[in-house]
Amino acid sequence: MGRGDGSGRMVSGPGADDTGTGILHVDMDAFYASVAVLDDPSLAGKPLIIGAPEGRSVVSSASYEARRYGVRAAMPVAQALRLCPSAIIVSPDFHRFVEVSRQVMAMFRDVTPLVEPLSIDEAFLDVRGARRLWGSPREIAEKLRARVEREAGITCSIGVAATKHVAKMASTVAKPDGLLVVPDWATDQFLAPRPVSAIWGVGPKAAETLASRGIRTVADIRAGTEHQLVRALGQAMGEQVWRLAHGIDPRPVSTERVEKSIGHEETFEQDVTDHALLRSEFRRLADRVAARLRAGSFETRTVAVKVRFDDFTTLSRSQTLAEPTDVGRRIGEAACELFASIDARAPVRLIGVRAERLQPAGGGGMGLWDDDADWRAVDTALDGATARFGSGALTRASALGRRDRYAEPKARSLDDV
Repeated sequence: MGRGDGSGRMVSGPGADDTGTGILHVDMDAFYASVAVLDDPSLAGKPLIIGAPEGRSVVSSASYEARRYGVRAAMPVAQALRLCPSAIIVSPDFHRFVEVSRQVMAMFRDVTPLVEPLSIDEAFLDVRGARRLWGSPREIAEKLRARVEREAGITCSIGVAATKHVAKMASTVAKPDGLLVVPDWATDQFLAPRPVSAIWGVGPKAAETLASRGIRTVADIRAGTEHQLVRALGQAMGEQVWRLAHGIDPRPVSTERVEKSIGHEETFEQDVTDHALLRSEFRRLADRVAARLRAGSFETRTVAVKVRFDDFTTLSRSQTLAEPTDVGRRIGEAACELFASIDARAPVRLIGVRAERLQPAGGGGMGLWDDDADWRAVDTALDGATARFGSGALTRASALGRRDRYAEPKARSLDDV
């Protein structure tokens, strides 16, 4: 299995058999770092860390040269620099990342309307209906790779297979800058030696649970029974892993991306013990989450918070609301209630607010009166000010003059773009 640093890479040769395939998984190679090199060619071939250079920022991405030293996304920048002292830190430019992403996604849609973006830098394509115009799935993948490099100036890796799951595994093995085609008849042969951690949904804990039972590869799963897998992982996950290990994945490429949750986090430059400040920050993050809910025409039924202490112990709490909402005040109140339920005696390093169980706005119907009418008017004014003057135009009075002592802009996730 190819690793994040590009070792163990597998690619298909010219004219590879693509019998029975039709699904492509396209993944840009070290996307953030590649865009940085695109804008500054002098960085080519050097170990790059995308992140803020000061404080306790985390790595957003890293070039393959840096990954070979063990640098990984979400790692503290300070730790990454200890692993790779020669690394160059480049501040992320999310507007530029979005610009390049849109350019690449437009190329995908030139080939087929059946494009399912997974994130800013990867997507599934169903090309079974594009054969007459563009050729076989392998030929389409070859043309796409060449066009992305020629027109966008960056490289991508593509997996071609009969199902989404196998296509994604194939693109991972092919990275960087590679193409791997897995014909339908070779699916079992391709899957058998893969580690169980390569299966969608199998995280470190699940992989450890399976390893304790002597199950380390897909072949090991097949050698056992579905019942054994269910006993180890639970009913739903056990059945899913069993199907994927046998190459069964009927999921279609979906052109409609449904948000599952929306959240924001903040890492503090200094650990915080002031609970009044923390409550203020929870409300500020809640306002940001609510603004994104309104922008996407969503409401949330569940609010969750995350608190990370100075020893990296991390606690999460969630609360289901009586009524779905997109009002910042309601989300902030729920977040503060959840924080109050946590025994926060130790200094706090990071906090987060997340809206979950999203539904279309207005789906719950309207009552005879709206208890939040005044707060909705405030939110409407905030949205207008943000649209006209930018996201920093207005903030809560309780945050003025206080958070600068502690807060550091966190390396943003894709949700923040």
